[in-house]
Amino acid sequence: MDWVKHAIWWQVYPLGFCGAPIREPDPAPGPRLRRLLNWLDYAISLGSSGLLLGPIFTAETHGYDTLDHFAIDPRLGSLADFDDLVSGCRQRGLRLLLDGVFSHVGARHPDLLRALQDGPGSPQAALFDIDWDTPGGPRPRVFEGHDSLVRLNHANEQTVAQVTRIMNHWLDRGIDGWRLDAAYSVPPEFWANVLPRVRERHPQAWFLGEVIHGDYVQFVASSTVDSVTQYELWKAIWSAIKDRNLFELDWALQRHNDFLTHFTPNTFIGNHDVSRIASTIGQDAAVSALAILLTVGGIPTIYYGDEQGYTGLKEERLGGDDEIRPPYCDRPDQLADWGQHVFRAHQELIGLRRRNAWLTTARTVSLQVENTRYRYRVAAADGDAHLDVEIDLAGKPTATIRDRSGEILWTQYR
Repeated sequence: MDWVKHAIWWQVYPLGFCGAPIREPDPAPGPRLRRLLNWLDYAISLGSSGLLLGPIFTAETHGYDTLDHFAIDPRLGSLADFDDLVSGCRQRGLRLLLDGVFSHVGARHPDLLRALQDGPGSPQAALFDIDWDTPGGPRPRVFEGHDSLVRLNHANEQTVAQVTRIMNHWLDRGIDGWRLDAAYSVPPEFWANVLPRVRERHPQAWFLGEVIHGDYVQFVASSTVDSVTQYELWKAIWSAIKDRNLFELDWALQRHNDFLTHFTPNTFIGNHDVSRIASTIGQDAAVSALAILLTVGGIPTIYYGDEQGYTGLKEERLGGDDEIRPPYCDRPDQLADWGQHVFRAHQELIGLRRRNAWLTTARTVSLQVENTRYRYRVAAADGDAHLDVEIDLAGKPTATIRDRSGEILWTQYR
């Protein structure tokens, strides 16, 4: 898939971005998804090549409690609104990735309620992981202790066929692939059953599995996903900078090199599940982190708001994600001026990456490592090109990128 080699995603959580109510009744359902049409040229100006959208299907609250995988959430609009978004992306050459929640569904999913009512012999029962022998009546097994999220039965062929239908349905409508939410919680053999069937119909589709811990290489091999989320590198980037321990980053990049021999990881310094990078390490250091992200191998994702220097903390409570999933204004020209210098840094660094497309599969070699100073060389897989990157945390966090002649291509403060 040649198009993936040049992918740089702008990740958007649509329910938050478009200002939809999350836990309260929607007083005025409407075509909020159309707000994204105003931001497609902005995505292009940022330098991204595609949109990675969070959940857009009918759900009860935050979108990860799906009620209907074949319908657009009424809080966002209609199928026609979605089709217009696909068309707008196509006109601009933007790819489109959707977030597929196939680990679990909302506890009020109509098929689940029907199965619980009609019993284990009902047509829908095999889709769900239900303990039918619990004293007091059947009890659905839930996802990671969340009573509102019921596990699918991944051992059943009916579930394999249903997820295959869902994926093909939206690929037929023009998307380019899927982010597989909580892919780590699903047996790899389930994905290995589903994805080849989907690829028969859509050979250019790309599949990104959300994997947090564990053996990334083994998961990719056994599940047949194309890539996984590189949480090890995400953690090392912010932690090494925050703790002034750049040895941690050096070690993580050695691990990252090994991953790159097997697959191309999805790299990021922010997403919809973690505190904002600017809140974690500060605004200046966040730009240094961005320089690392965009000068190492991988398929990078920029989380909406990070390119404007947004702050926000994730908290372990009801509504604890709201601060990191905020609404955007209607149009880019309404953005506050205070984020422009961060946006320009994103444009410059993404532009540098695009001019050096070999960075997608590049490997890093340590040139000098101290607690507060780290120099590494990032080299093309074939050895024909390289850049030298220096991160200096001794004073104000600083990143500098040089070409092979030593000329400075980019520095943080100019």
